[in-house]
Amino acid sequence: MTKKTIMLACAGGMSTSLLVTKMKAAAKANDADYQIFATAAAEIRDRLTGDQRPDVLLLGPQIRYIADKTQALADQVGVPMAVINMHDYGTMNGVNVLKTAEQLIKP
Repeated sequence: MTKKTIMLACAGGMSTSLLVTKMKAAAKANDADYQIFATAAAEIRDRLTGDQRPDVLLLGPQIRYIADKTQALADQVGVPMAVINMHDYGTMNGVNVLKTAEQLIKP
């Protein structure tokens, strides 16, 4: 089975970096193997249309204003997308955010 890739995006890619660390720890605790990375909102289009596009895209709640436009792009390339729950984001709850990603990947 190929490793699934989870992409998180926020305004500059910085605030989601800590969440990536928490998600990786949660995945390791569950013996799950994901490639998880953070990127800036400005990079989303290139990442979604590139050769190594992710299996799921999660937007930080601070950039939810681009969700509709980003959802349309994600739909075009077949990548499921969601906005991260604000409470989970604020508390850096890597377990819950990882569960959200897994639910989007599975269907």
